[in-house]
Amino acid sequence: MITVKTFVFNSFQVNCYLLYDPTGACIIVDPSCYDQQEADHLAGFIRKEGLQPVRNLNTHAHIDHVLGNHHIFRLYGLRPEYHSGSTPFIQTAQEVGASFGYHLKEMPEPAGYLADGDGISFGNNQLKVLYTPGHADGSICLYNDTQGFVLTGDVIFRDTIGRTDLPTGNFDLLMQSIRARLFVLPDDTVVYPGHGPETTIGYEKRNNPFIR
Repeated sequence: MITVKTFVFNSFQVNCYLLYDPTGACIIVDPSCYDQQEADHLAGFIRKEGLQPVRNLNTHAHIDHVLGNHHIFRLYGLRPEYHSGSTPFIQTAQEVGASFGYHLKEMPEPAGYLADGDGISFGNNQLKVLYTPGHADGSICLYNDTQGFVLTGDVIFRDTIGRTDLPTGNFDLLMQSIRARLFVLPDDTVVYPGHGPETTIGYEKRNNPFIR
């Protein structure tokens, strides 16, 4: 049984997810903790629960989602993993971050790249990588079919979708990703998005005004 714990970090209010099971193994998804207080809050929970972080996964590499990669590397020795399409965003992260007032001293090199269909194992559980570009090159979702949930980054949110006006954004491609990769999942699949409250695939099929 996977527990999904949500933290909301930085001024962009990014959902950072901690996934763990009874073995104590956990993965960190989108470590958006920028300042020391946020990093300490995440680390304090991990320490209190006796967890062992084993992987750091980025759903995509927009600056608001990767601000904590250096904290996770410093605390646990974990380098980030992301789709190779995210590389240009990582390479410019310090420059882009500075334009928003975020000053990054380092951006760790990746431990490896994630590709469509990859299995992400931790403890007794596994997630599947779904490649879902459109919001940004390199965007992925992480799906667990056993418990029926998917982490969608900024692909889809409750009642809305990811913006497509930033570099490499493409509305038609985003619609294709949502319809072909997410809306084929069972309606009761819980959606954990990159910002805002959780939702379900069925709810978005019925109510999301951008996808009707």
